[in-house]
Amino acid sequence: MAKFYEIVVYSDQLNMYVDPVCERLDTNHCIRYRLSRGATKYQDGKHYRDLSKLNRDPAKILYVSGHAFESSLQPENCVPIKPYKLEPDDTALLDLIPFLEYVARNSPADIRAVLASYEKKDIAKEFLERSKDYQRRMQEQRQHNKSFWRR
Repeated sequence: MAKFYEIVVYSDQLNMYVDPVCERLDTNHCIRYRLSRGATKYQDGKHYRDLSKLNRDPAKILYVSGHAFESSLQPENCVPIKPYKLEPDDTALLDLIPFLEYVARNSPADIRAVLASYEKKDIAKEFLERSKDYQRRMQEQRQHNKSFWRR
């Protein structure tokens, strides 16, 4: 996704935990920034990820997390996925690729409106369903246009 997005890891954990994980996962050095507990906002006894600290247009920020709505001060930017629990068949991040590519190619004016249209649903599954529905409608329209021109 680095060819489409600026990749930032934003964790409420300490650097000593975040850095080794990033080193292991990011062998191609695609992660631009690593933000850890020091970049969070401490409020009501909890560390929250505050996307306003990223100094980026909030209309363009996507935040993917297994604890998206509980740990971010900007839930309207969140793409929730199920938390990773070392399950070998966990494909949550891979399943998001078609949605993320679509968003990158279409550059919506405000990603928050797009995310709101999913109403806290499983975005990967819902996007797949919407895509199938769109393809079905386009196929029907093509069939209708073919029969119209044959008359």
